[in-house]
Amino acid sequence: MAKDYYKTLGVEKNASKEDIRKAFHKLAHKYHPDKSTGDEQKFKEVNEAYQILSDDKKRAQYDQFGSAGFGGQGGPGGGFDFSGFDFSGFNRDQNGSFEFDLGDIFGDIFGGGRRTKVKRGRDISVDILITFKESIFGTERKLLINKVGLCDVCNGAGAEKDTDVKKCATCDGSGQIKEAMRSILGTFQTAKTCPACHGRGKIPEKKCQACGGDGVRKKDEEVRVKVPAGINNGEMIRMSERGEAVADGQNGDLYIKIHVERDELWRRSGNDLLADIKIKLTDAILGTDYKLKTLEGDLTLTIPTGIAYGEMLRVKGKGVPSERGRRGDLLVRVTFPTPGKLSRKAKKIIEDLREEGL
Repeated sequence: MAKDYYKTLGVEKNASKEDIRKAFHKLAHKYHPDKSTGDEQKFKEVNEAYQILSDDKKRAQYDQFGSAGFGGQGGPGGGFDFSGFDFSGFNRDQNGSFEFDLGDIFGDIFGGGRRTKVKRGRDISVDILITFKESIFGTERKLLINKVGLCDVCNGAGAEKDTDVKKCATCDGSGQIKEAMRSILGTFQTAKTCPACHGRGKIPEKKCQACGGDGVRKKDEEVRVKVPAGINNGEMIRMSERGEAVADGQNGDLYIKIHVERDELWRRSGNDLLADIKIKLTDAILGTDYKLKTLEGDLTLTIPTGIAYGEMLRVKGKGVPSERGRRGDLLVRVTFPTPGKLSRKAKKIIEDLREEGL
């Protein structure tokens, strides 16, 4: 059955790259195997969909041919129509069957030639808590992560120091074993990882005692995370190849989910910062200077004479920094209490104001 990568990520076919990125980060965090809600199979499906749809060339290819070009089953009917395909360039065995490599056929159809699958380590997901101020102006964090990394004794070779590493006799150093499958179209060759050397193509004469010859082992690693200014609560930071290692392969990625503490006064709306302040009724009538506590220190806010209840005052350029270097504004909502009980003197003053039409 053909795969629907758009459906996997829960986005429309005309979704922007940013929409695709956000959908991937949300689902990757939800289904990551290390999470209580994790689902390894769905995590792989989400990652596969993102790898295709985040790449303009691959996405265009997928939109035209479907998932067939990426290991799927092709178009309607679950297969390719090879009628009219020129097999003259392939070898024919004594029984009249064609012998060819499946990877070469798909390479010719979809471009790119034969692909070699690169081994990849597991992704890691961690959560960090930052203050509201740090989310606005950015910060750095040092994380100590226990993960599978390259063995620092043998540097990933899997062999004891000053000992030789010999070519694997099982796969002749290729790391793969070819198997033949017959079909109505001929003999297809497929490749699988060599069980003797686990795809490395070489075997140490004497295994490293620290890692048992695997080339990797569990260890603590300090990671410095740069949290950008203006990050939102729940956003994910992806650090490429900072996940777990695999011998003779590519490291997985590190995903950091950001959690932002609430501020006592300020809250965020886009690139603006909002706050509610309470002043005295007399200050609302007569006007005053109000000492406003901002994330960057105290600021004098001028309250105009006769301000209305709930009126919003704006301080330009003191909000959230944007990628373009501009900043949002501070929006301050002014409120004031209505007195319940009045002294005789206060009541007399209010009555005099009423007589004057105020």
